Amino acid sequence: ADRDSASAYGRSKGDGEAAVRAAFPEATILRPSIVFGREDRFINRFAALMRMTPVVPVIAPETKLQPVYVGDVADAVVAALAAPAASDLFELGGPQVLTMAALQQWIAAATGRKRLFVEVPDAVAGALAAGLGWLPGAPITRDQWRMLQVDNVVAPGAAGLAQLGITPTSLAAVAEGWLVQYRRHGRFAGAAAR
Repeated sequence: ADRDSASAYGRSKGDGEAAVRAAFPEATILRPSIVFGREDRFINRFAALMRMTPVVPVIAPETKLQPVYVGDVADAVVAALAAPAASDLFELGGPQVLTMAALQQWIAAATGRKRLFVEVPDAVAGALAAGLGWLPGAPITRDQWRMLQVDNVVAPGAAGLAQLGITPTSLAAVAEGWLVQYRRHGRFAGAAAR
């Protein structure tokens, strides 16, 4: 959330926070990083891509992300509602900070897929997003590309899950339960990658 973001999505979240603060000055604001879970549209999107193709393009490979489990976000909402908060702003991130490249490699390993990862130069990714991003089902929009130009991690010293009494859940702790659908033979897949 940033009213000065290059991304319209980031600006809209910043504007939304400002509107909430104007209407409810005592409000507690929660800012989750990329949220993952059984029906997310982030981890699942990459896992589905890896199921279909042996070559995976990686846009913004060095951008850092701190994925947070949807259950932890829900627990944070409950904790913020249940008791007066020590802060009025909480940044919610999981226990791991991963680059986009490392995250995609983790997904491939978790789904038992050996894939060739090709880092897409920023200029090419930007041109792709600008030229095709308006199409339905485009691999990336211009606004998504702009968001990937900035790390999506909890700021140093920011109040977060720990201050709400929540231990963050790792991807590895819960992903096996739903990523199994992306394995070649589902839950019957062997340990060997394919």
